[in-house]
Amino acid sequence: MGGFALANLLAPLAPGYAWLIGARLLLALSAASFMPAAGGYAAGLAGPERQGRALSMVIGGLTVAIIAGVPLGVLLGDALGWRATFLGVAGIAAFSLLGILAWLPRQAPGVVVSLGERMALARSADVLSILATTVLTVAGTFTVYTYLGVFMQVTGLGPRGLAVVLLVFGVASAAGTRIAGSAADHWGARRTVICGCGLVLLAYVALALGAAFEQAAMAVLLPAIVLWGFASWGVTTAQQARLVALAPDLAPVSLSLNSSAIYLGSATGAAVGALVIADGAVRMLGGVAACFSVAALLTVLASTRKRQTIHARV
Repeated sequence: MGGFALANLLAPLAPGYAWLIGARLLLALSAASFMPAAGGYAAGLAGPERQGRALSMVIGGLTVAIIAGVPLGVLLGDALGWRATFLGVAGIAAFSLLGILAWLPRQAPGVVVSLGERMALARSADVLSILATTVLTVAGTFTVYTYLGVFMQVTGLGPRGLAVVLLVFGVASAAGTRIAGSAADHWGARRTVICGCGLVLLAYVALALGAAFEQAAMAVLLPAIVLWGFASWGVTTAQQARLVALAPDLAPVSLSLNSSAIYLGSATGAAVGALVIADGAVRMLGGVAACFSVAALLTVLASTRKRQTIHARV
């Protein structure tokens, strides 16, 4: 969080483009480092019985931040310039850092994991199966989400209408994140992921079919978008719970692997979506995302129900 605050402070002070890119790289590294650490901390603080709900709070915070932060950043930048947006985020990050130092209880140092043990965890068949599900799920999401504005043009939706759709998607995502965390604690993370993947697949099929209705498409697309947001972010939460349950002693390491899988999936989905649009097949985005979702569901169904817990060697 300290690095994130510093990067947001350096960005508006950058004397040139190269310095701005450097600040942005520091910002990306800090943000990517924070999420696995926050997830590991929350899981350790909550204990085994409440890990799903604790992780849903972390992911839910990210979801709510996207819902509120993106439009607020746009408004602030439009009114006061782009530097004001960075300075505002730097102030919020500094306030958050003070809150972490002052109020969050300390945890005992965890297991020190060697590079070899980290690599062994990454090579584990069970972990790789979970990571594959994450990559495929997120790839499906970003195949559509990256180009949602273009996709929704089939309805004649304007910029203001698109903003409302994005808000609805975000609210549904926040709700799905919270509910999936509780479901993972009560019914098991794997079962929650299977249910979530099935709902996401249903949403993508509805998106693919609804795009053909043109002016009447919104009646099909809006409920599908709500279901998509609700289920897709819920899968992300349950996936983290699966990893933590598999390797409790290595939660920060396994969650960092999951974060890498999320970034890989988002890049893959955005690239595939670009190829679909370049081919003039915007209405096929939902169908392509459905293919990713089917593959994700198959990876979960192929995984075994009983897994051996992985512990670090001390």
